[in-house]
Amino acid sequence: MDATPIAAPGSADALKAIRLANGNGFAVEVIPYGATVTSLVAPDREGRLTDVVLGFRDAGDYLAPHPYFGAVAGRVAGRISGARFVLNGELHELAVNDPPNHVHGGKVGFDRRVWTTASLTRADGNASLRLTYRSPDGEEGYPGTVEATVTYTVTFDNELVMETEAVTDWATPFSLTQHSYFNLAGEGSGSVEGHELQILGDTYAPTDERMGLLGRRESVAGNDFRVSRRIGEALPHLFQRHGDLYFLPETGQLSREPRVAARLYEPVSGRLLTVSTNEDCIQLYTGVSLDGKLIGKSGKAYGRHAGLCLECEGYPDGANTPALGDIILRPGQHFSRTTIYAFSIL
Repeated sequence: MDATPIAAPGSADALKAIRLANGNGFAVEVIPYGATVTSLVAPDREGRLTDVVLGFRDAGDYLAPHPYFGAVAGRVAGRISGARFVLNGELHELAVNDPPNHVHGGKVGFDRRVWTTASLTRADGNASLRLTYRSPDGEEGYPGTVEATVTYTVTFDNELVMETEAVTDWATPFSLTQHSYFNLAGEGSGSVEGHELQILGDTYAPTDERMGLLGRRESVAGNDFRVSRRIGEALPHLFQRHGDLYFLPETGQLSREPRVAARLYEPVSGRLLTVSTNEDCIQLYTGVSLDGKLIGKSGKAYGRHAGLCLECEGYPDGANTPALGDIILRPGQHFSRTTIYAFSIL
C-alpha cells in the first residue's frame, strides 16, 4: 500500500475532517485530533442515510472536555486500578484522572494528541487512512517510547475496519480502543433503550463502586447478554447502569482472525451493527453519564443513554493481574489487533 501524507502534528489540519466512503452511501469522517471518528453515515432499511455516532457539529468542540466521543483511547484503554503497576520489579505511578484510578491513558491520553495522517492506496480499492502517533517515554507515567499506528478502512461491504499496530523500545502496557457512541436510530434521536444487544461473553470483570477492576472474573448473571436483550430491560440490572467488561471466547493465538463479539440492532431503522475483533475483551458503556449538557451535531442535547459504546480492548488492568490478560508490549514484539464494525439491514 502506498501512503500520501495529509496532516502532521501541530498543523492547522488537526481538526479538518478526512472522509472515507465506499460509493454506496456508507461514509466515515475522521479528524487527526485523537484519531477521532466524527461521523459515520449508514443506510436504514429504506435506504435513508443517517449519522449513527455521537459527536459535535463544530470540530473545535472536540478540544473541550467530552466523554471520548469517537476517539482512540490509550496508551491503555479502560481503568488501571490505583493508577499504578509494577513491571520488571519497578513501580510505575500513572496520572490519576478518575480517582483513585487511571482511565483511558490519563489526563492527556491518545485521545488528546494530534496524529499524523496519510491516505493509503489499496489494491482492493477500499478507502483507507493511516494515523500514527509517537508516545514518548514517561508520558502520563508510562515507561518506554511507543510508535502506534491506527488504520481505518471503509469497505464496499459497509464495514469500518480498525487495525492497530505498535512497537516499543521498553516494556510497557499497551491496549487501545475505538470509543464511538452508537445510536443506530441516528445521533440526537434520543435514548438507545429500544436497541437490542447481544454480547458473546459468558464471564465478566467485576468492579468496585469507583469502577476499579477487582482482579477476577465471574459468570454473567443480571448482565448476561449472550441472548439478545432490549437495552431498556437490561439497564436496571447493570451495576450503576454503566455496563461491564466482558471476556471474549479465547482462540489460543495472537494472530487469530477476528470473531464476532457483539451485535446491536435497532428495530425501527432495521440497522444491525456486528462487531468482530481479535481483542480479548469488550467493554459495554451505556452512556449513563451523559446529562444533557453536551449539544450534538443535530443541535439536540445528549441525555442519558443517548448512545452506547462497544469498546474492544485488552484487559485494562493486565499489568497488575496478568493472569486475566497480558497487555505488556515488549521490545522486539509487533502488536497487531483488528476490530470490524459491520453495518447491515434486517
